[in-house]
Amino acid sequence: MMGEEEGWQYLDALHKNVAQYMHSGSRPCKAAGAGEYPIGISFDYRAVKQKNDGEPIEPVFPAEGSGWDIEANALVKKAEIKPEAKTFLDWAITPEISKQYAASFPITAVKTDVPVPAGYPADPLAQLIENDLNWAAENRDRILEEWTKRYDAKSEPKTE
Repeated sequence: MMGEEEGWQYLDALHKNVAQYMHSGSRPCKAAGAGEYPIGISFDYRAVKQKNDGEPIEPVFPAEGSGWDIEANALVKKAEIKPEAKTFLDWAITPEISKQYAASFPITAVKTDVPVPAGYPADPLAQLIENDLNWAAENRDRILEEWTKRYDAKSEPKTE
């Protein structure tokens, strides 16, 4: 969103205020909800769920926009695909199941008549930043390598 040079400068400044980088996307929010840290940068779903479940946190959606979190189901193309896999995917895209997804997630692949869940911006699509997914995929390894070099010293230990 800022371009690479300005983006790294921003992350360098933010890094000074980060106590620990966690490997789980939901754990920072869980740690904030438990009072371990005052702020946790996490998935919107986790923050909204915890707030709606009565935890003492307040989800904040950046005025600049939010990044993307894509969850998907798919069949891997291979010689033999079990019928149960196709049955599951057929079930997963039914209108009934799509409505269940929409009860928790503000953006779904299948349009439903379910209102945006409480705690999300009224127009969740407008909240998303522009994202060049092809560029991100092409540059992923290089960016992760640079991030690791700059910030990994504050990462929690990996568990097996």
